[in-house]
Amino acid sequence: MTEDNKKKPNPIDVHVGSRIRLRRNMLGMSQEKLGEKLGITFQQIQKYEKGTNRVGASRLQAIASILGVPVAFFFEDAPGQEASGPRGLSEDSSTAFAVEFCSTTEGLQLNRAFVKISDPKVRRRIVDLVKTLSEEEGD
Repeated sequence: MTEDNKKKPNPIDVHVGSRIRLRRNMLGMSQEKLGEKLGITFQQIQKYEKGTNRVGASRLQAIASILGVPVAFFFEDAPGQEASGPRGLSEDSSTAFAVEFCSTTEGLQLNRAFVKISDPKVRRRIVDLVKTLSEEEGD
């Protein structure tokens, strides 16, 4: 292994770290809070999220439990997955779009506010409103 390979994080580790950051941000949880729940420092969380440190299996299971997602969540759309088998119709583009949207400030704010609405009828009306507004903007 060359020096360059040692310094560059593995693409899978970077992807897993970005998914940890995405889910943590979706929940409005700080790095400090996640680290506290895991018994580690926020600096360690930063290293996981950047992919500079690899997350071990037991630690990833603990993170999944704290963040309320299955372990598989962290591997969705991971690099090199295309070769591993057939995927459903348009899964790649819709999932990538959702991840990209939820990574924006507006996407995070909208998601955090939306999940606090408990009434399904109100949620449906908000979705309908957003669809209507987007159609009007397209004219």
